[in-house]
Amino acid sequence: MPKHALRKKLRKLKFEAIVSQRLKRAPSILDKLDRYPQMKLSRMQDIGGIRVVLSSCDDVYKLVMKYKHPGFPHKLKNEKDYISNPKDSGYRCYHMVYEYSNSINSNYDGLMLELQIRTKLQHAWATAVETVGTFLDHSLKSSQGPREWLDFFALVSHAFSYVEKTNGLARFSDENQETVFKRVKSEAKRLDVVGKLMAFRQVIKNVTTDKRQGSIHLVVLNIADAQVTIRTYSKSAIGQASDDYMNEEATINAENKKQVVLVSSDSIELLKKAYPSYFLDTQEFLIQLQKIMSTKFLHKQLGLFE
Repeated sequence: MPKHALRKKLRKLKFEAIVSQRLKRAPSILDKLDRYPQMKLSRMQDIGGIRVVLSSCDDVYKLVMKYKHPGFPHKLKNEKDYISNPKDSGYRCYHMVYEYSNSINSNYDGLMLELQIRTKLQHAWATAVETVGTFLDHSLKSSQGPREWLDFFALVSHAFSYVEKTNGLARFSDENQETVFKRVKSEAKRLDVVGKLMAFRQVIKNVTTDKRQGSIHLVVLNIADAQVTIRTYSKSAIGQASDDYMNEEATINAENKKQVVLVSSDSIELLKKAYPSYFLDTQEFLIQLQKIMSTKFLHKQLGLFE
């Protein structure tokens, strides 16, 4: 499921999209194996994968249909529509898991790869969850951490479902849109969400990049030092990039907390858009949250006039 094939589909559909490809971090793999003891590493669905961020839910489903078209060489093993059926946490995205087939090199046959397709709004929500989780030192995206924050993000996701006209969370089904929007405003003020996220954005004072050319990037987020370091590699240097990635992973412990990701992206700017949580950038989430908290926006959503 190479990126160039995905880009070809996106060009045919004339979609604007953010595309990135990454390997799952070793601690994430270990955490998942710990939470699901029966899971085998060889069958884990998302060790490698591609993420696509599109403008709307309509675009998401059009791309999904392209990947279900006869003639696609990889075998669809599993799919989850977390947009129509969001997780209890509020997570929304379309997942497609493929068994990889390579006509040139059979050594890659059978590898499980995951395609994640989400909207910009869903991406902004997920970024905020990861960023707050980083500072709370809890994996909020895995539903681990303070209940008040888990409940807040679930509530916001439900509010966003009104904006995108998709299914919301069952736990809020008895509340109408006006009540939900007002609850978001109340909880956001109680938790000082806007103030905290604005402060988080100021934490990273320095983003250090090298001058090398390439499409493979090793990103290291060091909270303690308020530093993001990006190392860039050419495709021919993937071996060195992988070694450096593993060396960085090996330094992570309780005293030396940092986040490391090895990704493929055509530029640093696209990298920042695809993985804003590694730059503690929740600007898009803040914009959308403040819209939800606006009385004028609520009236527009409800078809009312002031």
